[in-house]
Amino acid sequence: MYDSIKTERNNGILTIFLNRPERMNAFTSLMVEELVDVYKKADLDDEVRVIVVTGEGKAFCAGMDLGNGGETFSSTESIDDYRDGGGQVSMAVHSLKKPIIAAINGPAVGIGLTMTLAMDIRIVKKDAKIGFVFAKRGIGPEACSGWFLPRLVGIGKALEWMYTGRYIPTSEALASGLVQYEVDDVLEKAYEIAQMIIGETAATSNRFVRQLLWNMLSENSPGASHLAESKFLWWAGNNADAREGVQSFLEKRSPHFPLKSNDVPDFFHDRSREK
Repeated sequence: MYDSIKTERNNGILTIFLNRPERMNAFTSLMVEELVDVYKKADLDDEVRVIVVTGEGKAFCAGMDLGNGGETFSSTESIDDYRDGGGQVSMAVHSLKKPIIAAINGPAVGIGLTMTLAMDIRIVKKDAKIGFVFAKRGIGPEACSGWFLPRLVGIGKALEWMYTGRYIPTSEALASGLVQYEVDDVLEKAYEIAQMIIGETAATSNRFVRQLLWNMLSENSPGASHLAESKFLWWAGNNADAREGVQSFLEKRSPHFPLKSNDVPDFFHDRSREK
């Protein structure tokens, strides 16, 4: 179905492999189209509980494919019409209503790293080559990284990494909060987390949690969070997942939540988002 990516589904986990191993999974316009498509479809599929993104072969993504040489970043579109491909992918990820994990299994440079910033959890292979190298190529950050990166690591660290374009030791990435785990087997860790989510939590709860936390990053006071949380708690308290969550706890058994992610009303529909 896809040419630059491939997918596998198993027990509620959709794994997306960037699939150009002969080019270290370098980013292309086709990859933009295919990633946006697979994210949109996964969001509508209630059988998908968690999305894991990784790279085929030894790399995660070596950045933009530079096969067109110095013309790689030129465009025939007008300055007002142009939208960078990485940003389109990040916006698609940001719009997701279910957990998404980046399993960074090898080099992740430029867009190879910024495409993970909109994801919820980042797991990096120990000593993988990662960095924001844009200034070394005479270009600027993309994939909405100007919004995501300072929120993850703070403005000072974000600026230093972007200014210098240096490669970031994975131990520094962990200490700075860019990644949550630094391990030898990133897929094993990603699946461990995904299985915990699927086996122990409600899809309805996680849909709300993802929307709540990302949306609240743009709020200036706790009032909006209080309102959204109140609405969801009212809705959940009158539906089957909350009853099952309490009953399974009292009966000391694993929960079997009956509702699906798409059963949840959109409590954030009136919040504006760029398309």
